[in-house]
Amino acid sequence: MTATGYSLPHPASDSGWPARPATGPVQATVSVPGSKSLTNRKLVLAALADGPSVLSSPLHSDDSARMIGALRALGVEIEEVAGTGRFGPDLHVVPPTSFRGDTVVDCGQAGTVMRFIAPLAGLADGDVTITAHDSALHRPMGEMIKALREIGVDIDDGGTWSLPFTVRGRGHIRGGEVTIDASGSSQFVSGLLLAAPRFDVGLHLIHSGERLPSLPHIDMTIETLGRRGIQVERPAPNEWVVPAGIPRGRDAAIEPDLSNAAPFLAAALLTQGSVTIPAWPASSTQPGALLPEILSLLGAKVSRRGGALTVVGGPRIAGVDLDLTAASELTPTLFALAAFADAPTTLHGIGHIRGHETNRIDALVTNLRALGGDAEELPDGIRINPRPLRGGVWRAFHDHRIATAGALVGLRVPGVEVDDIGTTAKTMPEFPALWHDMLDATPAE
Repeated sequence: MTATGYSLPHPASDSGWPARPATGPVQATVSVPGSKSLTNRKLVLAALADGPSVLSSPLHSDDSARMIGALRALGVEIEEVAGTGRFGPDLHVVPPTSFRGDTVVDCGQAGTVMRFIAPLAGLADGDVTITAHDSALHRPMGEMIKALREIGVDIDDGGTWSLPFTVRGRGHIRGGEVTIDASGSSQFVSGLLLAAPRFDVGLHLIHSGERLPSLPHIDMTIETLGRRGIQVERPAPNEWVVPAGIPRGRDAAIEPDLSNAAPFLAAALLTQGSVTIPAWPASSTQPGALLPEILSLLGAKVSRRGGALTVVGGPRIAGVDLDLTAASELTPTLFALAAFADAPTTLHGIGHIRGHETNRIDALVTNLRALGGDAEELPDGIRINPRPLRGGVWRAFHDHRIATAGALVGLRVPGVEVDDIGTTAKTMPEFPALWHDMLDATPAE
């Protein structure tokens, strides 16, 4: 870190952003911005609350800006106020008397925004058109549209079951019992649960699919609701009951984003170095909280001291067989590590990430093969067979986690260039600066 803040990213070449090879073991302490998942959940609940809230140390990124813009379009007052966080101001949120309609919400590439705002739009007085960046119009929305219609929301999607669509808000949503298949995204469940207290009769939600990805994110939603006085019952697995009520306005702090910490911790393994993340929570519902266990399986030494997590890389990266159903967003980082393991790795339980910002499985396999690597798609995962790699272009495919995976590969392979490192601004605008500062850091005397 510089004395005045973050260093600027190194200039990109005409071909893209040159991923710097490590010249030795990384020795760094890296602070990361707030959790995207928690920021967006707490913004939504603050907008639904019975009074104002202050969110401290929130994430400031494209995704969170999209959520703020969406809520403002619905009449929520959100003001930046001075705080103590190093990554930007706090947020003062004042809920409206009623949500405003006759507006357009542009979700950009933010899946959380499209899935969390759609139910709120049904509470608005008037039409709310929800759209997104062209690269995100493919993201699954059919189950959300179906569920909202079943609980009384009028939606005009032109028969496409996808974005863009218009919610014809009537100021309230009946609610009641609804069954959905959330195999494509746990955000369908979270989006409905977050808005459910404001439904006329609450919500009884049942998931009917064979697999429910990223269960920690649903646990996060339930915990966040509980902190505002809404107690969610779970009468059976994959079943939730939310009572009608109004969440309490309350101030809330945002944890660091543990999944965004993953590339930095992975750098310790790739360089046989040491990386420390301050303010690592003792317990968390973030999927990234599984990183200490996972990285230990790969051969890292993991320790906690003074509220910080330290990962030290060992002489080898182990090939493993991992079920990532609970933490699929870690796939790109673990894929990059697997490319340098001492044995093949299989990552499974991740078939649904084909519907993320891009088809992440295809993007990862395509990129690795372009550098001379060997990986194959599986119906529900990826198998990586380590082999020597060469430099070349690593395509981001408009996906922040694919971009950071390219930076990781570049630590061990000279000549790797990420074609669009700017896409990391979706969840961590500071990534290029933080990455270079990590590589420039030297051990304390």
